[in-house]
Amino acid sequence: MQETLSRIAAVAIRALAQLRKDRRLIGLSLLFPLLIIYFIKVLLDTLASPFFDATIYVVPYGAFIVHFITFILTAIVLVRERTVGTLARMFISGYSQLEIIAGYLLAYSALTSLQSLLVLAELELLFDLPYNSSQFASIYLIMWLLAIISLAIGILTSNFARNEGQVFPFVPLILISFILSGILLPVSELPDWAQWLSYLTPLYYGNNVLQELIGGGTLREAWVDLLSLPLYGLAVMFLGMMTLTEKDEQ
Repeated sequence: MQETLSRIAAVAIRALAQLRKDRRLIGLSLLFPLLIIYFIKVLLDTLASPFFDATIYVVPYGAFIVHFITFILTAIVLVRERTVGTLARMFISGYSQLEIIAGYLLAYSALTSLQSLLVLAELELLFDLPYNSSQFASIYLIMWLLAIISLAIGILTSNFARNEGQVFPFVPLILISFILSGILLPVSELPDWAQWLSYLTPLYYGNNVLQELIGGGTLREAWVDLLSLPLYGLAVMFLGMMTLTEKDEQ
């Protein structure tokens, strides 16, 4: 166990060192979500009325933006790591699938943690969200979990792409998950088959928890959906390990 943890830490340190050199990736990860949220603010201001409460929508929108951008950038970076031979060298050096994926997740979770924090801070600044510190902490936890799941999905997706361009055919799947999640419109208004598909998207569970928090509830009252998020992430991570083995043994 100690050797495994040491190897995971070694992968994470190496990934962080590489990340620090990629200022463009860091800039895109941190600035793009903030820019998109600002334009959402401009759009919602045009719809402002006594009968329209923007705060109901902006938190789930912010969570989706983090989820979406993290997925794209992670998948592209991991494909690039494969094309330059980094992952192959790790396998030759004796690193296991678990050690490689856990190491990358650990490294990039530092960036997604900051990204989620900045997004939530901007939402509070622009929309003056009416939540207490406990609610903000709970909202941040959900945004962070969705970001970590995005990292795992990005790693899984990268295993099926030969180059960066082949990542983009997977983008519509994330956009479809936004429609199925209940963020855009209630899941109950979707066709029955779409309601069943919504259970396959992490955004569905994340949005359920966020709606509970927005309505004044707590994480305890949404514990089933809350528990579903880390379980979903573990399932995706397992699939990523299985497909990573096949990909790099070719």
